[in-house]
Amino acid sequence: MTQSEINKHAKNHIDKASLRTLVLFLPEIRELLAARDFSQLKLLINKLHSIDLAQGWNKLEPHEKILLFKLLSFKKAIEVFEDLNLDQRQYLLNNLANEEVGKILNEMAADERARLFKDLPEKINKKLFSLMKKEEVEDVRTLLTFKEGTAGSLMTTEFVTVRKDMTARKAILHSQESKKASMRTGIYSVYVVDDDWHLIGEVGIQELITAPADMLIKEIMSDAELIKLSVNADTREVASQFTKYDLLDCPVVNDQNQLVGIITFDDVADIIKKETTKEFYEIGKMGAEGGEEIRYATATVKELIKRRAGWLILLLVFDFLTGTVLKNFEHALTSVVSLAFFIPMLLDTGGNAGAQTSITIIRGFATGDVNFKNFKRVVKIEISAALIMGLIVGSVAFVRARLLQSDPAVALVAGLAMTIIVLLAILTGISLPFISKKIGLDPAVLAGPITTSVVDVVGLIIYFKIAQLLIPALH
Repeated sequence: MTQSEINKHAKNHIDKASLRTLVLFLPEIRELLAARDFSQLKLLINKLHSIDLAQGWNKLEPHEKILLFKLLSFKKAIEVFEDLNLDQRQYLLNNLANEEVGKILNEMAADERARLFKDLPEKINKKLFSLMKKEEVEDVRTLLTFKEGTAGSLMTTEFVTVRKDMTARKAILHSQESKKASMRTGIYSVYVVDDDWHLIGEVGIQELITAPADMLIKEIMSDAELIKLSVNADTREVASQFTKYDLLDCPVVNDQNQLVGIITFDDVADIIKKETTKEFYEIGKMGAEGGEEIRYATATVKELIKRRAGWLILLLVFDFLTGTVLKNFEHALTSVVSLAFFIPMLLDTGGNAGAQTSITIIRGFATGDVNFKNFKRVVKIEISAALIMGLIVGSVAFVRARLLQSDPAVALVAGLAMTIIVLLAILTGISLPFISKKIGLDPAVLAGPITTSVVDVVGLIIYFKIAQLLIPALH
């Protein structure tokens, strides 16, 4: 392909690049690299969204990563760097000039920068601190003091403050001139503080720019006391606050009610995504790894085995109990063979009933709908539903058993056992999440496998005990 053809081909794609991913443009990128047409290449890659660039970054060769990164505009380079995974970030930090590294670290979003330093070894952190501005180093060190999984560990220190006696015009000018405002891609609110940084109120940007120019801030501000977070609030409380009040941002205060940071909705979206992923994996009996997704583009056999094998072995150990119960009732099975026909039906239905209940309770804990204060109401509703469902499902089991074989006693055993097992499963699905929560364990981790195991083992015992009572051959 000639140089003119390359240029024409690239120009045809530049306007569409914002809708495409980096992978689709690799042939054009490599052609432009080979032709050393850096001006066209710069136009092309800067049209791509930073997320698309970051997600396709692992498809680039090492030398291509450095070259393309240097061709990005400074703002785009920062955005891409923040979206890369830790390994890709480290590669760039190790291969860029010290001056370039310092500029990137100084201009990163404060919360993203703090998360980077949490993941890096202390030895590397010391080296990187030497390349940064003193005030940015202090900011990182402050953010690193907050415990992981709290509002303090999520917040950014990039926010704008105003005084209550400012006019709207003066507050707007102050916000425009604020260095911290210029560092944020989106400012949704300004915060009203006193001389000692105590949080007094909050003004949304929309309210600020539409207010009369001479109106005082104290006349338009809302009471931030109503919606704020402590630095020690856990991430679930943070997510609950944002979803409950439909927030775009939220101030974070210390024990003295001093404003120390803010959390924005994009950080909360990441929390919700991780919590949802974590719950899915835990319900599926896999290692949750803090909510990190398994991506087949980068996953390894070792990672899959590590996250799955432990749970499979644990559940296998629980299943040993089922085998022990069956062995103890071997006489009943050999005497009335038809009893074996209904074991899968009973255990599967019981497991499903328990799973339905435990998942509902666990989800309720996550959203704040279920807590120890409304425990009695939750139990009352679930038990009432369990009694009705048990009778319905037990009746269906009785009819099925009666159609399958002629002995009415066996059909009655199957129907009664099904009713009791469903009731047992729902009671177990209610109690185990509450017990897990009470002793400080994650309900999704503990309740799932134990609910199934309890239903399997106790359900079999109930089934055979009822059979011994109602079937004459087993007396």
